[in-house]
Amino acid sequence: MTSPDKPTAPTVSPAPSSPASPDPDGDAKAVTEAALFEAFGGVRGMVETVLPGLLFVTIFTVNKDLHTSAIAALAVSLLLVVVRLIRRDTVKHAFSGVFGVAFGVVFAMMTGNAKDFYLPGMLYTLGLALAYIVTTLAGVPLIGLILGPVFKENLSWRTRNPGRKKAYAKASWAWGLILLAKCAILFPLYWWADTTQLGWVLISLKIPPFLLAVYLTWVFLAKAPPPIDVFAEMEAEEQAEKERAAQAAAVTGDRGPARHRR
Repeated sequence: MTSPDKPTAPTVSPAPSSPASPDPDGDAKAVTEAALFEAFGGVRGMVETVLPGLLFVTIFTVNKDLHTSAIAALAVSLLLVVVRLIRRDTVKHAFSGVFGVAFGVVFAMMTGNAKDFYLPGMLYTLGLALAYIVTTLAGVPLIGLILGPVFKENLSWRTRNPGRKKAYAKASWAWGLILLAKCAILFPLYWWADTTQLGWVLISLKIPPFLLAVYLTWVFLAKAPPPIDVFAEMEAEEQAEKERAAQAAAVTGDRGPARHRR
């Protein structure tokens, strides 16, 4: 039930480019790859996304027991959070998994229909697909809002970096259309297939579309102009202001004794 479709934005600092670097394009691609890997949770995040749903459909395939399947899925989600807490890792991906599974469990328990375990996640995917498309049409592509802080550019790409804005728009279109295609497969199965069939198809569609969207995002951003580091600009401006203040203070200090001597 949990979804890897939406990235989270951790604190990832792109490595500053070095003038002596023999391959600046390669550096930019490496930075983009590392930032995307972190933002989308990496391999561990994908495992945490798939495992609860996989456990649910496996148990339900064997014994057709909604309660046992739901409790097992929720228990493994909580266990993943505990493991991250013990290791003092970031828990944002694991917590999102717990909430997703919890919604699915509550919904399925309320209706008594095991297929409803998957429905909240499917609705979330549909809403996210529409959000990618609508924000892109509005000129503020969602993937740019998510990844802007990761690259320390915030919203500078909207007005100061048109090439990067275009790349974010392409990536958001890719995410939106890929997720819509996923929904076009899953929603008919929700009505026509049984719980086991829907579950296994959903599990099989967890990672491949996600990886395709991430790969296309990497391709678009790797070819885009580099991000404008607005944090570095603010720090430089603050430093310049301090230097101007120091110079002004020094000038004032030099003039003071002269007036006193006169």
